[in-house]
Amino acid sequence: MIKEKKLPILSRLKEWKIIFTGIIFAFLWASASTATKIGLHSAQPFVISIFRFLIAGVTMLVVSHFIMAKRLPQKKEWIQISIYGLLNITFYLGLYVIAMQKVSAGLGSLAVATNPVFIVLISAVWLSHKINFKSIISLVLCFTGVFLAAYPLLQSSFATPSGILILIVSMIAYSLGTIYYSRQEWNGLYILTINGWQTIIGAVFLLPALVLTYKSDKNTFNADFWFSTTWLAIAVSIGAIQFWLYLLKINPIKASYWLFLCPIFGFLIAFFAVAEPLTLYTFLGIIFVLVGLYINLFAKKNKIN
Repeated sequence: MIKEKKLPILSRLKEWKIIFTGIIFAFLWASASTATKIGLHSAQPFVISIFRFLIAGVTMLVVSHFIMAKRLPQKKEWIQISIYGLLNITFYLGLYVIAMQKVSAGLGSLAVATNPVFIVLISAVWLSHKINFKSIISLVLCFTGVFLAAYPLLQSSFATPSGILILIVSMIAYSLGTIYYSRQEWNGLYILTINGWQTIIGAVFLLPALVLTYKSDKNTFNADFWFSTTWLAIAVSIGAIQFWLYLLKINPIKASYWLFLCPIFGFLIAFFAVAEPLTLYTFLGIIFVLVGLYINLFAKKNKIN
């Protein structure tokens, strides 16, 4: 009887742990856009990115190689990590930080939540996965939601058409990176090692862009800059990703559900932290995106194998 009582208790504790982890992940992931906006008040986009990636990458590699004594990547793995870093760090986050100069923080977090739809569409083209009517409806709803949320922001200079376009391209780069990562054989290479090196290599690929665009008078290494880069490195690049990997390990499909919370947290954080507006269009946009994502995540035939 005692054992029977313990099992439900343990099961409930595990459920609450998953719920707590999912909420923290969504909050941290959504906070990236506002943290980036704060940093952009003090520095250029690529300066913020390079500092963020170096802090996060070095921290992860120290833990992986010096504290946990995990092995280094070997031969082909270096190529895989480099390609993954190019897509996931250089293109995705490099373009994302540029887009955040031209769009609101809330809209940035809303766009991030559309990644599952892009993943389904790209996998249909790249991996010849079938795309059904549910996915088409999902795509239409998500883009309608982004447009609705962006409409008042475009009128009040909180977003520009070019910023939205760059944001969409960055989401495509992230989706390509996710699919590429899922299709590779990593031979037991530790996840912190992969993330650490892909972050460092992605930062190295960004260095030419930094050199070409750097202007010393546009960079002030003040409290806002260090708060932004440290938060993005530790809370987002390390913390949020580790929570995400924990959720993926338990159930990859259900893990995606936590992306539903990102737009909500994103707009609320932006409202309280940088006084970005919340309008009826904002709430309608969020509803459209969430419904679109909900439909897409229940299109089980489209999940990546």
